[in-house]
Amino acid sequence: MENKIHELIAHWQKACERKQYWEPHWQECYNYAFPQRENVCAAQVSENYGSKQNLHLFDGTAPDAVDQLASSLLSELTPPWAKWFGLKAGAELTSVEKTQVSSILEKSTDILLQNFEHSNFAVEIHQCYLDLVTAGTACLMFEEAPLGESTAFRFYAVPLREIALEESANGKLDRTFRCSQITPDGIKIRFPIADIPEKYMERAKQDKNYQLKLIEAVLPRSGQYGAQGYEYTAFVFDETEGYENAVVLRDGVFDTSPFINFRWLKAPGEVYGRSPVMKALPDIKTANKVVELVLKNASIAVTGIWQADDDGILNPANIKLVPGAIIPKAVGSKGLTPLEAPGKFDISQLVLENLRARINHALLTDSLAQINAPNMTATEVLERASQMARILGASFGRLQAELLTPLLKRAFYILRRRGDIMNFDLDGKVVDLQYRSPLALVQARKDISTVSEWINLVSLMGADAASVINAKEAAIWLGNTLNVPAGLILELPPQEEDKNEQLH
Repeated sequence: MENKIHELIAHWQKACERKQYWEPHWQECYNYAFPQRENVCAAQVSENYGSKQNLHLFDGTAPDAVDQLASSLLSELTPPWAKWFGLKAGAELTSVEKTQVSSILEKSTDILLQNFEHSNFAVEIHQCYLDLVTAGTACLMFEEAPLGESTAFRFYAVPLREIALEESANGKLDRTFRCSQITPDGIKIRFPIADIPEKYMERAKQDKNYQLKLIEAVLPRSGQYGAQGYEYTAFVFDETEGYENAVVLRDGVFDTSPFINFRWLKAPGEVYGRSPVMKALPDIKTANKVVELVLKNASIAVTGIWQADDDGILNPANIKLVPGAIIPKAVGSKGLTPLEAPGKFDISQLVLENLRARINHALLTDSLAQINAPNMTATEVLERASQMARILGASFGRLQAELLTPLLKRAFYILRRRGDIMNFDLDGKVVDLQYRSPLALVQARKDISTVSEWINLVSLMGADAASVINAKEAAIWLGNTLNVPAGLILELPPQEEDKNEQLH
């Protein structure tokens, strides 16, 4: 075990060395676009949590755009209090089998959704979306809650300063190291069966702020038949003593990784993602500087620049330029005289409007903003949804692979192991995942529009042409495409099921 800890620490240190080149870039993005987030550099963590972080900001376009884009991702991918996912029968099942298991899968979906709604998922995933938009990479820790709580899930948005990531050979971002601080009392809560050395407990009694360094390592296992789960190792040590006296708190294997790492955009050869804020950062910094100069110019315009004769009577230090002030001057002297600027040609507003428009475009604020048009037609709604799908298509595909699928699979395996749902495999053959978020339904709306247009055109050809339309199958297909609850769709008689199977 000691050799394993030494190997893990060496591996973690190499991952941190690769990460340190990204930290200044992340810090600059957070400074200008999301200053509320604490320091992202592990070596510069501030102990003054809650202190003002935006004193250097003069333009709020970027922070506002980041918040709007994160909120749009929340409402379009994982909307709270909405059924944004489901379980459906796999491709290998017949129509009769799909009908038989549909009610069971619908019930399992409701149980999954109930656990998500009763947990802190909406709060933590929104924080992850903010990190994703700002830095391009986010990490969501998905733990199993203790028995007896109202939910089986517990989430935590892990700050970038605590994690170091690596890709596996298959390209997945699933090699995770997390380094954090924890108190001995915190160890009892997170690792209740772990043996804590008595010396640490004694130091905690003497110093209430005493903390240990906790390192958690999650690495995929590879066997003869591919992936065999994830090895999880958690150990602590006192930084003053070094890691030679590290104590293992937990060592085991997970079916799915408790750390879900996902990226906005990935450049070839890079591990960490790139964000829309990185693309817009030059415009963000320039807009901030322009507003700063405009405010300085405004202060000069209000107070002015003055000149006075040095006659030994006028003392500029005692002059206050406020309404009603009386400024004494010597007889025959000019007193204070305003200094006129050589020109008043001001293009700052034109430059600023152009910069803000580019920032909003880079952060998709202009494309994803809500339109206050209550009388939009169905075609306009469909076209706007299609436009949103085109804009977020590439990012949604990556988020589906790196966030949604691992998230739902881990939730499924946790509930299956606890016995809350039936024991079946989520392999795509018997049971498969179904994404029902507003963004995922865009293609379904296109398919429905195509089928509806075909039915209308065929109906106009007369009764003979309309006889080719299978109304019952069309109704069932529409219900399944629109994710209508299975209980609302009547089952076909066995004779018609067999007929349909032969036709297919």
